[in-house]
Amino acid sequence: MKQKIFLWVEDYLFYPDFFQRVISFILLPLTFVYMLVIALKRASAKQIEFGIPVISVGNIIVGGSGKTPLTIELARKYENTAVILRGYARESKGLFVISQKGKILEDVKTSGDEAMLLSKALPNATVIVSEDRKKAILKAKELGCKIVFLDDGFSKYDIKKFDILIRPKIEPTNIFCLPSGGYREPKMAYSFADLELKEGVDFRRVVTFVKDDEIINILPLKLLFLTAISKPKRVLEFLPKGTKMEAFEDHHDFTKEELETIKEKYKDYTIVTTSKDFVKLQKFDLEDIILMDLKLEFEHNLKFDLMDEYIKSYESFSN
Repeated sequence: MKQKIFLWVEDYLFYPDFFQRVISFILLPLTFVYMLVIALKRASAKQIEFGIPVISVGNIIVGGSGKTPLTIELARKYENTAVILRGYARESKGLFVISQKGKILEDVKTSGDEAMLLSKALPNATVIVSEDRKKAILKAKELGCKIVFLDDGFSKYDIKKFDILIRPKIEPTNIFCLPSGGYREPKMAYSFADLELKEGVDFRRVVTFVKDDEIINILPLKLLFLTAISKPKRVLEFLPKGTKMEAFEDHHDFTKEELETIKEKYKDYTIVTTSKDFVKLQKFDLEDIILMDLKLEFEHNLKFDLMDEYIKSYESFSN
């Protein structure tokens, strides 16, 4: 029941049916109040310069749109980087250095799923979680990092940064902000970005399927897609027709009882999951689990010249 509610809410926010649209229009007065608060926050913010290049990778819709894989690809381009994120749904509070130049210092309960994924994908970077991004930036400088990447930092108006915004491959049919729709800021906010990247135009997702560190062919298999990511239906395009799906709310921490129920229900199926989910499923020692290895391929690199120039301007400043 909880899973059905979760999927219903996602449909309401992004691709509503007639009944959901009616609810959306009823909530419009609250949406206007929300938009006013956002506008006031942006207008009153005084940006802080940290003396280090800060690059934010974000979006203006609720949930995932490729922020984490893009952050991984960009952070790999440079040396001595830090990735800072809130660490949503972690069991800890405050600032934690999750990994430092390849050495993982905390467990997934302290880090949250995304921070642990980043730590494993970026062995040469430092990953920090903190509700206060400004404290985390200062910590990154203290640790000697030269470039900071903010995962989902667009709404941090008081930090001077280079803003990258990702547009989804398929734009939501619901164009309203919360709570009437899935936008966190009006669509005009794309014009505030220093760099805008659209999936399907500037980059595309490439998925390979890995089992026991080997790429495999999944077509002959009966598959169950087990996940706790935002907008899970978007992943089905990479999976064969007929794949079953068990989707939990974003960042859900799986339990042993849930997995036992799922394995009993889908006895003849092989579980396939995302890298973000895998960092939480590893502790259950599941057999025959297949990992979706997601990479981004860029159509061209010309747009990243702006980001490179921004980073080089700090090198000149320090000299």
